[in-house]
Amino acid sequence: MSKTTDADIRAELGLRPVINVSGTMTSLGASIVVPEAVSAVTRILSEFVEMGDLHRRASRAIAELTGAEAGFVTASCSAAISLAVAAAITGDNLWAIEQLPDAGPLRNEVLIQTGHMVSYGAPVDQAIRLAGGKVVPVGQATSAHGYQLAGAITERTVAAVFVVSHHVVDYAQIPLKTFADICHARGVKVIVDAASEYDLRRFLADGADVVLYSGHKFLGGPTSGICAGEKSFIRNIYLQNRGIGRGMKVGKEGIAGVIAALEAWKTRDHDGIRARERAALELWMETLEGRPGITPKIVPDPTDNPLDRLEVRVDPETARITAWDLASALARGERPIIVRDHEAEHGLFFLDPCNLHPNEETVVAARLVEELEKAQRANEVIHTSIADRWLAQEAAILNWPD
Repeated sequence: MSKTTDADIRAELGLRPVINVSGTMTSLGASIVVPEAVSAVTRILSEFVEMGDLHRRASRAIAELTGAEAGFVTASCSAAISLAVAAAITGDNLWAIEQLPDAGPLRNEVLIQTGHMVSYGAPVDQAIRLAGGKVVPVGQATSAHGYQLAGAITERTVAAVFVVSHHVVDYAQIPLKTFADICHARGVKVIVDAASEYDLRRFLADGADVVLYSGHKFLGGPTSGICAGEKSFIRNIYLQNRGIGRGMKVGKEGIAGVIAALEAWKTRDHDGIRARERAALELWMETLEGRPGITPKIVPDPTDNPLDRLEVRVDPETARITAWDLASALARGERPIIVRDHEAEHGLFFLDPCNLHPNEETVVAARLVEELEKAQRANEVIHTSIADRWLAQEAAILNWPD
């Protein structure tokens, strides 16, 4: 994907011109919005529409691409979790919709594997609680079994949330098909959070009643969430706009942008995109191979998305810098490079090529060489405390807006 205009608004706004090799991260703006969505947003902003009809049009577009019976656009995937849980609790009871998050006598227990209780920038379980759901963990962080899921179902259980993410524990968890079979045998709806997933059909096929995707990550639409699933369930999610969904509503521009991104997805040159990403990975491999203390390796996506990343392992004694200090150094300067460093304490980070503008891969390669050679010239190993780094990140959050 390429820029639709030569004018870079970041300088005008006083923002750093970051290069994103972290991935589809909300903290960086998620993704490059496809030109079709940019056009649709621009064209609808000055027009009036009947929002119910616009949502109907989006429902058809979502259903066509996902194979679902219906679909709905929300403000974000996080909002979609809350609205799906709310819909499971209230059904089409308009009075109950106005009472949430007070569920009163309604069934409101929501099951989730303990290993899936992760944060995507905010806790998954908080999104459940916002809708009036009572979170019921299943199993332990490092293991969950079918009997534990079955045993957790009570007369108060209304739904179960299944999270697909690189953040979740990636072993000894209940597979979705088994998870859905156990839940459905007791009349429990299954909500799948697949925000950052590429496959738009697999999770429904595996038994989900509704699947939630990000509209602004791999799809390349504006900030939004997408619900795809059973018609009655989707209708009940839509009805939450009369309740807690009012504060999570998506504008006409968001819906039109999602429709355009979905239409563009059908004709996108996926193979061409993979080839460009592969070329960037190979350039970075060639740049880093043989450098002291650096071990580069191309690795597949952990949730089976059709893309690879470059894992960069750093031996601080030989490279003379830690993985996290190298990540921090790359993030400084006139052309900041933001890497995928959520595992930096293990001595590694990743370079994700999915959100590069043309020729940015060469800038990344040059900055890697610059910082590694600078470390080699240092009088001593650059090794700050990882604990201090985390504390500094927390302090920076609390320092906003200064």
